[in-house]
Amino acid sequence: MNWSKLTIMSLSVIIIAKNESGAIGDCLASVAWADERIVLDGGSMDETVAIARDRGARVAVADDWQGFGVQKNRVLDMASGDWVLSLDADERVSDALKAQILAVIGDPQAMACYRMPRSSSYCGRALRHGGWWPDYVVRLFRRGQARFSEDWVHERLVTTGAVGTLTEPLAHDTYRDLEEALDKANQYSTLGARQAYDQGGRARLLKAFGRGSWAFFRTLILRRSFLDGGHGWLLAVTNAHTTFYRYAKLWLLEQRGEDQDRS
Repeated sequence: MNWSKLTIMSLSVIIIAKNESGAIGDCLASVAWADERIVLDGGSMDETVAIARDRGARVAVADDWQGFGVQKNRVLDMASGDWVLSLDADERVSDALKAQILAVIGDPQAMACYRMPRSSSYCGRALRHGGWWPDYVVRLFRRGQARFSEDWVHERLVTTGAVGTLTEPLAHDTYRDLEEALDKANQYSTLGARQAYDQGGRARLLKAFGRGSWAFFRTLILRRSFLDGGHGWLLAVTNAHTTFYRYAKLWLLEQRGEDQDRS
């Protein structure tokens, strides 16, 4: 990087949130140095909106939920900075990562997009196996050089330029406790089933058992989550749980569709 040619560029941080009062404050505080912070709320029933406004973020509400991808593109369209950093409400930027981000956006020779490793925690413990590390995610990009796929869940950032790599990790407090893990498993399995059904996917109930078992084996053995001790075992069970219910819910959607066709 040519430090003698650093230029001043603006950065917008974009976040979508719903019922994230326990996390949104820390997230916004970690990027208080950004030029613009925008939170798009999905209809929270808690203090998420009030906390975000109190932390100085610009807050908008769009509660006609059409999936994570659509919601993230909505907040992206509100950004005005030269660069955009997309965060989830349960993520935080360290001082070391902040320094790397500021160096990138000030470099006229910088690439269009950057990925960074993500350090994710399960019930208070950062995991290093099970597919959770380094878990690179593309989050920093020049505005106009990337958009999100319009998927209900597991959306991805579609880029138009080269992707560079940062070395400092993004902190991700994935599941603060087991109750949250179960809640998210239910939410994501529902969204995943709906997305698969809308795309023509179908499943048999036996497939749900098979895919759930495979998810457990892949996480625990192939991706070695057992090396993270009891937390790693819980992660394998959570992945199996989410996968099983996604296919079971897909099967139920198919049954309901057949019942409606016969009526």
